[in-house]
Amino acid sequence: MKLVVDFRMHNASGIGTYIRNIIPFMVDIFDVILLGTSEEIQKYSWSNKVKIIECTSKIYTIKEQFELFVKIPKCDIFWSPHYNVPLLPIKANRRVVTIHDVFHLAFYETLSLKQKLYAKLVINQATSRSDKILTVSEFSVDEIRKYTNTKNDIEVVYNAIDFDKFKIIYDKSKLDFAKDKYKLPNKFLLFVGNVKPHKNLKNLLLAIKDIDINLVIVGKKDGFITGDDNISSLIEKCNLENRVFFTGYVDDEDIPAIYNLAKVFVFPSLYEGFGIPPLEAQASGCPVICSNVASLPEVGGIDSVVYCDPYSVEDIAEKIKMVLADENLQNELKIKGFENIKRFSWEESAKKIIDVIEGLR
Repeated sequence: MKLVVDFRMHNASGIGTYIRNIIPFMVDIFDVILLGTSEEIQKYSWSNKVKIIECTSKIYTIKEQFELFVKIPKCDIFWSPHYNVPLLPIKANRRVVTIHDVFHLAFYETLSLKQKLYAKLVINQATSRSDKILTVSEFSVDEIRKYTNTKNDIEVVYNAIDFDKFKIIYDKSKLDFAKDKYKLPNKFLLFVGNVKPHKNLKNLLLAIKDIDINLVIVGKKDGFITGDDNISSLIEKCNLENRVFFTGYVDDEDIPAIYNLAKVFVFPSLYEGFGIPPLEAQASGCPVICSNVASLPEVGGIDSVVYCDPYSVEDIAEKIKMVLADENLQNELKIKGFENIKRFSWEESAKKIIDVIEGLR
C-alpha cells in the first residue's frame, strides 16, 4: 500500500512526538511517502526507507491548502496526523486523520475571529471527509462527538513514551552535567508545558507562593501567557523572582536528566487530549501531581499520581505540600508510576494504527 503522511509537524512537542515514534514501525510495511523537508527528515535513521516530497508551507494557512492539493500524489491512503486536513480534492483512495483533541472548539471564546472560523471549518471537515478518525483517549472521543456531532467511527490509540530514553539515570555525572548546564537549583518542582493559558501555569505559581520550594519551568520565559498577566509580572506579584527558574531551550537528550533531578513533577493542565509529560516523569522515577480533569485520570490511572483540582489554587498547594512532606508517599508514587507506564507502548500504538490502515484496503 502506498501511504502518504504529512510529516511537517515532526518537531512539534505533542504531535511531533507522536509521528516521530509511529513512522519507524510503518516504513517496512508500507510504501511510505512523507511530506516535509528533506534536510530535516534525512536525520532519521530510517529515512532511507521513505520517499520525501518537499512541502514547507506553515500549518493553518491558505498556502498550505494549495500545496497539499498540488503535492499529494496518487496513493492508497493519506494520513493527516493533525486536524489540518486538505480541504481541496486529493488523489488518495482513502483518508485517515488523527484528532488529538478539540481544544480550539472547547476553548472557542479564547480564539480570534480568524482562528474561530478556521477551527470550526477545518475540524468539521476533518471528521466528515476522513474514512477513519483516530484519537488518543476516550476523553477526546467524547469531545470530538460533542463539538462536531460526527457519527463516524472513532478509534482510540493511546500515545506512549520512549522507554529507552525516559528511565532512571544512575550516572551521577549525567545528572550533574544537566544541573550545571541549565543552572538548576538543588530541590525543585518541575513544570513542562507550552505557552498556552490552559496549561494553567498561573495557578501553579499562585500555589507555590507560600511553599518553600523552587519551580523549574522547561522553556523560555518569553512568550508564556497565563491569562490575565504576562509571566514576568505574575512572578513579580508573587515575589517568586528568586524561586522560579526557566531552562530556556533544552536539548532533547537532556530532558530525561531534568525529570530525574526533579523532586516532584506538577501538571495542573485544564485540558489535555492525552498528556505525555506525566508518563515521562513516571518513567524517570519522579512522583507526579496532576489535574483531575480531561484525559489525565485516564492516563494516570487510579492511584499512580496524586490528583488535584486545577481550578483551586488551595488544592494544588495542599497536594504539593502533602507529597513533599511524605517520603513514603513519594516512593509509593514512584513504584505505582513504573507499573502505570507499562500500559503505554509506541510499538503497540503503531500496530493498532497499521491495522486501521490495512483495514481500509
